Amino acid sequence: MKLSRKDFLSIADFTRDELLGIVDLALEQKAAARAGRLPRTHTGRVLACVFHKPSLRTRVSFEVAMHSLGGSSLYLTDRELGIGSREDPRDVARVFSRYVDALMVRTFDHGLIEQLARYATIPVINGLTDRLHPCQVMADLLTIREHRGSLDDLHVVFVGDGNNMSRSWVNASARLGLRLTLAVPEGYGIDPEFVREAWGGEPDGYREVHDPAEAVRDADVIYTDVWASMGQEAEADERRRAFARFQVNEALVARAPEHAIVLHCLPAHRGEEITEGVIEGPRSVVFDQAENRLHAQRAILSLLVPPAAAA
Repeated sequence: MKLSRKDFLSIADFTRDELLGIVDLALEQKAAARAGRLPRTHTGRVLACVFHKPSLRTRVSFEVAMHSLGGSSLYLTDRELGIGSREDPRDVARVFSRYVDALMVRTFDHGLIEQLARYATIPVINGLTDRLHPCQVMADLLTIREHRGSLDDLHVVFVGDGNNMSRSWVNASARLGLRLTLAVPEGYGIDPEFVREAWGGEPDGYREVHDPAEAVRDADVIYTDVWASMGQEAEADERRRAFARFQVNEALVARAPEHAIVLHCLPAHRGEEITEGVIEGPRSVVFDQAENRLHAQRAILSLLVPPAAAA
């Protein structure tokens, strides 16, 4: 399979078949890796990883993914680069294009990653911005596929903020024809214009509600995330008050069908958005989900970065 875009910036950039193809490849590679049969297709290829925000899963999963394909990786922070201050983003993009084979960026401003992609001749991958987190949703889709067997007729209930995660799930629901419910306090939802753009008009598979118990009544997946993301620390106390009724706890999960699974993209604030009993409970697939960052991103790298000439 060949992807239609050079870069992986948003799920909205790809078709249903492309997204499902990434999941299929991730499943194949995961099985091959566990059996010790994963081909080292990208020997000599180099991935540069740029971090303006710290991360456990993003850093380790991307670096291990590239190494497992036979390539290597570089870890860089803004201390070395100074993108937008010491260095013009246009210049950074073109210099990286002469040195490495792909660039992954985890940053705040989505406009920055779009600018890097515009001027780079190599693939640019969105490792997270304040607007979107597409690689996480690809790992989520892989996890749901493994545990449910299919992504058809799926109802995902996101209990929490209208943030980069829920916006990426809006894009996924629109591309894959999924039902998505955002259970959110008033004033914390997703910009309706973003939703209309994702769906190409008024959405027929997305809704926002303010009662989490009603939302999970027929959920296949219950999803949550932190109430205050990086950069929102000053709002943390206000958000705790606003989201107090939106905790994914044992009582809420009990209202969902028995087959419903619980996902959290981590890091988790246990006792806030999710309880200890739920994240460690029988419905939780959170650590399968965390592992699948590696497998989903390896598939994305495999499709975006040309394999080594000898492969």
